Amino acid sequence: MSPEGPETQRMPAGGSPVGSVLVVGGGIGGMQAAIDLAEAGFAVHLVERAPAIGGTMSQLDKTFPTNDCAMCIMSPKLVEVGRHLNIHILTNTELDRVEGEAGRFRVTLRQHPRYVKLDSCTGCGDCAAACPIHRPDQFNQNLSERRAIFKLYPQAIPNAFSIQKAGTAPCRDACPIHQRAQGYVALVREGRYGDAYRTILEDNPFPSVCGRVCNHRCEEACSRGKADAPVNIMGLKRFVADWAWEQQQRGTWLAPGGEGERAAPASSGRRAAIVGAGPAGLTCALDLVRLGHAVTVFEALPVAGGMMRVGVPEYRMPYDRLQHEVDDILGHGVELRLNQRVDDAPGLLGQGYDAVFVAVGAHQGVKLPIPGADLPQVAVATEFLRQVSLGGEGQGEGRGNADAEPGPEDLVRGRRVLVLGGGNVAIDAAMSARRLGAAWVGMACLESREQMPAHAWEIRDAEEEGIQVFPARTFKAVTQNAGAVTGVDCSQVVFRGFIDGRPDFDVLPDT
Repeated sequence: MSPEGPETQRMPAGGSPVGSVLVVGGGIGGMQAAIDLAEAGFAVHLVERAPAIGGTMSQLDKTFPTNDCAMCIMSPKLVEVGRHLNIHILTNTELDRVEGEAGRFRVTLRQHPRYVKLDSCTGCGDCAAACPIHRPDQFNQNLSERRAIFKLYPQAIPNAFSIQKAGTAPCRDACPIHQRAQGYVALVREGRYGDAYRTILEDNPFPSVCGRVCNHRCEEACSRGKADAPVNIMGLKRFVADWAWEQQQRGTWLAPGGEGERAAPASSGRRAAIVGAGPAGLTCALDLVRLGHAVTVFEALPVAGGMMRVGVPEYRMPYDRLQHEVDDILGHGVELRLNQRVDDAPGLLGQGYDAVFVAVGAHQGVKLPIPGADLPQVAVATEFLRQVSLGGEGQGEGRGNADAEPGPEDLVRGRRVLVLGGGNVAIDAAMSARRLGAAWVGMACLESREQMPAHAWEIRDAEEEGIQVFPARTFKAVTQNAGAVTGVDCSQVVFRGFIDGRPDFDVLPDT
């Protein structure tokens, strides 16, 4: 059976007209027919679309029309079918096509995945006891609930549990990394925070980051939002990550793998080089070491984390939490080399590496194509945030000679600062300038207040900190006097959006 979807099985035509028999339907009639045919010497294939045989009669336990116990009548048949050497039971299977003629039929069956190995399951029920997901029990006409992993009824044959997947959850489908949010949300509801944290880490090694600076598309797709409000998935992820952090700081909780951590995989004998220690590079490194490969990560900056570390201010993303998650990845055996810039990624293949993954990110900021954008007091937001994060270290090529440039505090302390842009990066730059001692901070952007790409709650937070927002502005030039910035020449606009990547707006006259 395929773990991803239905599997088609083709039964070969027999050489003898009486070689084998297909019985479709595993109810009481199908079971009795299978027993009779098997006793007559036929090889019987009993096909049932449910996870277990028994049919409707198994649902009539204690309510059989003749006032008899249905299960008492049926149980001997279940046992006989399950033990008979001439009967092959095919559950979760449907008849797809019948071809040929009497005595030489060719039958195509479609078998749906069970997601549980029949030869390994003992039917103990421990999985159902641990499962946090509740579903309506269709076997009991939705009058009760069952777990997502279930056995159709206590006496079911085969005596094994199964899972019926209805498809991909909308929240998972919307997530770029396909985080199984419904899984850890259900575990949080059960109060099993440690299990929730481990579930998050299976898909995402940075729960503290994504619990704080994610655009949470999962919540936009959440089915609950159609009824009232979406589940606060991002907030729950942050809660679980913070809980795990606090427990680990107290020494009262095991490492993420806990007692159930998987054994280290056997070495593949292969080496991989990764250029860039950002979210993509570190996640790739973790995935590769889990496959048994030796991994070395090269990072040009003095710190790991990429834009999570040098593009997000510490007030939004505590760096100790980020470093803790980076250390967890390194603890799996990943080698990290900081302050090592790689200019020839293909050249690493000649240094003993079998593969190279380039994950350099998008650290280079973009200057506005207007006069005055090259003045010393004009900083690109990404470079400014990197300077704030590193304290002036590891700035890379930047805007020139780093020794001749003022630090971020010198650039803004006691001065009036205007940030051009209305996105999340602009918000971060404005609020960072405020924290570094700017006398006044404003933001101006092309979009209207409703169209600003920054999250609405971030805009509100910025205004509560005294940052003034000027929406619907287009910028003509940065004005100066003897090389010193004096302001920004701008006009008000009616912004309609972007067409083929270019802004579409009308300038209001005399503004």
